[in-house]
Amino acid sequence: MAKFEVCAKLDVSVPGHQYPIIIYRNGLAESGIIRELVPSGQVIIVTNQTVAPLYLDAIQSVLYSCQCDKVILNDGEKYKNQDSLTAIYNELLAKKHHRDTTIIALGGGVVGDIAGFAASTYQRGVPYIQIPTTLLAQIDSSVGGKTAINHALGKNMIGSFYQPKAVLIDINTLSTLPEREFRSGLAEMIKYGLLTGGDFLEQLTQALQKGLDFDSDELPYLIAQCCQVKAKFVEGDERETGDRALLNLGHTFAHALEASTEFKYWLHGEAVGIGLYCAALLSYNKGILDITVVQLVEQMLHYAGLPHKIPEFVDLQKLRDLMSLDKKIKNNCLRFVVMKKPGACYLDDTITEDCLHNTLITAVGGE
Repeated sequence: MAKFEVCAKLDVSVPGHQYPIIIYRNGLAESGIIRELVPSGQVIIVTNQTVAPLYLDAIQSVLYSCQCDKVILNDGEKYKNQDSLTAIYNELLAKKHHRDTTIIALGGGVVGDIAGFAASTYQRGVPYIQIPTTLLAQIDSSVGGKTAINHALGKNMIGSFYQPKAVLIDINTLSTLPEREFRSGLAEMIKYGLLTGGDFLEQLTQALQKGLDFDSDELPYLIAQCCQVKAKFVEGDERETGDRALLNLGHTFAHALEASTEFKYWLHGEAVGIGLYCAALLSYNKGILDITVVQLVEQMLHYAGLPHKIPEFVDLQKLRDLMSLDKKIKNNCLRFVVMKKPGACYLDDTITEDCLHNTLITAVGGE
């Protein structure tokens, strides 16, 4: 058996709640960590059809002394919906789970978001643990307490802020991740690089140029840095009334792209990659960002094996209309995260329709 190794441990502190992010290797069968986080004799594991055959048995074996139930959802963004949420409620009620039960989210961002939302609403709130198995979930969606399901008219429109009891990141789970999924996660890593700038952006760019993979020596450090950046934003603005909205860099475009294709064409990170390029273009068109940064974003996405252009088949008017559902809208005004330079981003509510239209036109390519 491979040796259990803790790579990093961070803490997230928000009013009334503190929890650890533990990054390790070979830890899914490490009984001490998980069992200590389950205080009662009841636990329910929420996972999906892809992850369950890989890791469900390992988690259940650790929790052998508990009433350990499970819900196995269909895999995919299109299943992040009310039906999947109801399936979790049905199992909780059928197996008589009480208010001291613990929900474990075992999977990627979709599983984490749905399980977290179920935890926030079942009997007005029960504890939950995030065990993310995709890169995107490990560095972004598992940290910070955003939970949600999608609606046919918009992504993440029904949800809550509800912090987990812990986030347990086993880097070895990335070894079974399809390459496309791994590449998808790199988009969020690039986002953090652009938000932070400085040494982290330079180190990330170099790692991407070398060919960043799940067994790269730099990966644990880069994951920890992303989690640290996310934690700082969450601690300063838990409910996204201010600076935490900057974490949505590129996401106004990305969410509209996903919705425009009914969440069937892109993985989330692929849409984020295009969104980051569009955000850089928008900033350039507004006259606040140097063209060299736009070129840097394009180059980083190329290194990561991610798209950056809007395909020609996308209806740009439909895309613009879907942006009107964005959650950053305030006083009926659409706000974008824009960049003056890497490490200097802000929310802007003065983007003109002409500037936005020109950005979308410029971003269209043949991909």
